[in-house]
Amino acid sequence: MQVEPSSRVELVCPAGSLPALRAAVDHGADAVYIGFRGETNARNFPGLNFSIDDAATGIEHAHLSGARVFIALNVYPMPKSWAAATAAVDAAVTVGADALILADPGLMKYAREHHPRLRLHLSVQGSATNWRAIEFYRRQFGIQRAVLPRVLSATQVERLIGRTPVEIEIFGFGSLCVMVEGRCALSSYATGHSPNMQGVCSPAQAVRWEETPEGRQSRLNGVLIDRYAPGEAAGYPTLCKGRFRVNDDVFHALEEPTALNALDVLPRLIAAGIRAVKVEGRQRSPAYVAQVTRVMRRALDHCLDGTSAAVPPTVTDALDHLAEGRTHTLGAYHRPWQ
Repeated sequence: MQVEPSSRVELVCPAGSLPALRAAVDHGADAVYIGFRGETNARNFPGLNFSIDDAATGIEHAHLSGARVFIALNVYPMPKSWAAATAAVDAAVTVGADALILADPGLMKYAREHHPRLRLHLSVQGSATNWRAIEFYRRQFGIQRAVLPRVLSATQVERLIGRTPVEIEIFGFGSLCVMVEGRCALSSYATGHSPNMQGVCSPAQAVRWEETPEGRQSRLNGVLIDRYAPGEAAGYPTLCKGRFRVNDDVFHALEEPTALNALDVLPRLIAAGIRAVKVEGRQRSPAYVAQVTRVMRRALDHCLDGTSAAVPPTVTDALDHLAEGRTHTLGAYHRPWQ
């Protein structure tokens, strides 16, 4: 039995495994998003994601606690993978998912025709950055929620909400993508595998770690991504967050590893009418999911109880300990010139 959506702002948390799903639900998530194993979702890592049986078990656990589960089928399938993609849509219905997170218009059409009562959310991979795009998906496919790409300012989010009846979900915390989601071509340039179709920025089979006299270094399909000093934390290698030699300097030429943290503008966005706050991180451990969910639950409850407009600094500090690079940014949310 599906759970009805709450009228309050939802906290939507990630789960790449059944223990992570339980951690999210047990620490206060209103909803959890997951993916099936294989190339039907944008976190296609070995050992990650759910079998059909695990998804059914996780959904049952969530529903018993009053939480919802969304299944991400957020890639653009090629003709050879179309049957697997539509089978995943059918499987999501069979296990009782509360919504599907979709990017591909063909899959939206399939879902609406074959499962007309199924709730559809437009994925961030759909790259809908204006209200007209969102309205197109609503009129054509009946989407009920849109997840906004992390390229819009708070002012733009406010204006967009005022122009569409579609529920708006924003990213509140997690690893920051420098690209417009759904339009990245960097890793496909290096590996031949597109994150928009095969579901992962840096395919595991293309990643190599090497111990050298100069330090540990990582490569993506032969391309040197980074080199780490002794004792320096080594992140998963992605082209956009690698360090490269430019002229005589070596630095993060495209984007420094940092986390998006929207707590400073969260009260403003809630007042504007957002319906959900999303945490990135389906590739993260259950312990990470538990910690982030607990802190974000505290922050969101603080904003919703009406006692204060600002989130306490102690909450932001707690998230900084979990942030990529141990630093955070408002990203595009902070554009005072708009």
